[in-house]
Amino acid sequence: MDYKRFYTLTALLGTLLLLVSGCATRRDVVYLQDVKPLAKQKIIGNYEMTIAPDDELAILVNSKEPELALPFNMPMVTYQLGSEAGAGYGTQRVVGYLVDKDGDIDFPSLGKIHAAGMTRMQLTDYIQQHLIQSGLLKDAIVTVQFLNFKISVIGEVNRPGTFNITSDRVTLLEALSMAGDLTIYGRRDRVAVIREKNGVRTVLFHDLRSSDIFQSPDYYLEQNDIVYVEPNRARAGQSSINQNNSAGVWLSAVSILVSALTLIFTLTK
Repeated sequence: MDYKRFYTLTALLGTLLLLVSGCATRRDVVYLQDVKPLAKQKIIGNYEMTIAPDDELAILVNSKEPELALPFNMPMVTYQLGSEAGAGYGTQRVVGYLVDKDGDIDFPSLGKIHAAGMTRMQLTDYIQQHLIQSGLLKDAIVTVQFLNFKISVIGEVNRPGTFNITSDRVTLLEALSMAGDLTIYGRRDRVAVIREKNGVRTVLFHDLRSSDIFQSPDYYLEQNDIVYVEPNRARAGQSSINQNNSAGVWLSAVSILVSALTLIFTLTK
């Protein structure tokens, strides 16, 4: 038997398998594969969030005469953190205005305001104009912020969890980044955004390998969206492997390897 030829063929076969598996892996995991270098895409649509029922809003009113603005501001409350009195520390938080199921908030002196459907800036302008026009505060300065803008990322990511968003927007790719990106077992072509809006639940899947995600109505996430990364076949197969049958799996793998080497040995005789 020509051992030199045998080992050469074995090495070539191993190299070929590594190359093939490497190409397939890259094709499966690389994002935005169809985007050309230095490509420019116009951002279509408005990504500003709109206020919805169950949102909690911090509405702060300021004036050159602070005492005149006091009736329009909710109080600050202190939360004690720690299991024992004196062991923890306090943190302050503004009490927010809760948007009711009809989309309304009850604002001092102005009464009910239908906030649902407005953007943060639209509600800011509305309150400021009505305070001035009604003579309640001639130099009102109003600030509106979301207090409960959060999203959840679950499935095959490195750090699944719920994340509080402090800016006015967050994209699908940013949400995945917050969760530590997909694991190697996450399907790049099956990333779902689950959204509940106006009493309707929608589930839209995205392929991260394609630039089509930029055109998705769910690319800019909204409050309480859930991002779910589906596992690939390798991960799904692992779920059926436990301590009782893992030895059998390894024996099967060794058996396949021995069979392949035996075939190569026979061909080289």
